[in-house]
Amino acid sequence: MHFDLFYELAVPAFSGRSEADVFHHTLMEIAAAEEVGFRTAWLVEHHFTREYSHSSAPDLFLAAASQRTKHLRLGHAIIPLPYHHPVHIAERLATLDILTNGRVDFGFGRGFSPKEYTVFCVDMAESRERVAEALQILRLSLLDLPVNFAGKHYVLNDIDILPKTQQKTQMPFWSAAVSPESFELAAQLGVGVLVGPFKPWFMVKADIARYRQAWLKYQGQNSAPHLNPRVGMTVGIFCLKDGKRARAIAKNNITWFYRELLKQTAPVLKQLHTSYEYYQGLGSLKLLLEKTVNLTILETLGMVVAGTPEHCRKKLQSYADAGVDHLLCAVGAGGSAGDCVIESIQTLGQEVLPHFTDTSFKTCIS
Repeated sequence: MHFDLFYELAVPAFSGRSEADVFHHTLMEIAAAEEVGFRTAWLVEHHFTREYSHSSAPDLFLAAASQRTKHLRLGHAIIPLPYHHPVHIAERLATLDILTNGRVDFGFGRGFSPKEYTVFCVDMAESRERVAEALQILRLSLLDLPVNFAGKHYVLNDIDILPKTQQKTQMPFWSAAVSPESFELAAQLGVGVLVGPFKPWFMVKADIARYRQAWLKYQGQNSAPHLNPRVGMTVGIFCLKDGKRARAIAKNNITWFYRELLKQTAPVLKQLHTSYEYYQGLGSLKLLLEKTVNLTILETLGMVVAGTPEHCRKKLQSYADAGVDHLLCAVGAGGSAGDCVIESIQTLGQEVLPHFTDTSFKTCIS
């Protein structure tokens, strides 16, 4: 199981940190993570979410991170395809891939914010259609040929999309996955799945099994790494040698992060939106909305791990056993102080990561 980082670029008022503080220190955290063996740093794309997430231009941030790292992969988790023209995405992805020397992972999805859909003048009911068409265009853009495509929403005639990715057709594609059907669709498309931080572990565990079964059905056994099934799951985590201190930080900061996350998902949970019907059935999330979210509840649901390295190793083993390939560690969730985040990253790298891999970091990145 690889260990990754997951960032929302939160700027909570109580932290006393500015946007600039968060941005610059996060770049330092990412560089520190590379040194201790983390595999990938993932960044979301959200809009209009003051305090919770100021990550509205992730490709620019990842470009900056690429100049401070050499081996760490850099990923979108995720780009909401319906908000963007696929040609723009293809151009920016290729530019980022060149700047990173071929270290980009591309995560895509529909997004879930009614407000974002309204501002960007897109009908939520069209989200699946737009994602399907955009994905076809993006795959065509990886080829060294002019792109021709005729769909309901996009029409391209001999468009030479430039620049071209350094990874060519080898760039790993990942799909956001929430409903059980989306896991099966990802397997059919031959892409990895990224599981967001707001779904309880007992549900995700069943989804992973479904995804891997569907992969065998649609893809069989593939040898190329970018064509193998891949599961990435986000977990709020804080690990320190002083377990009480780690839990105190998680209780304050990571719990705040999950409360804010639930506020962001509330509109789509409370009101039925066409093609988002599954969200209406997430009773566990609705229940959390009605209760006080605390660390104990989040730990019980398998959404947070906090404590000593020994405690974290024990808790994280269940994810590895169930087939999670990439654990997206939201260490910096909730605006925790940067020096504490780096301390936790280093503790994970020194005392937790080696338990889950038999190879050295150099082997991992070769």
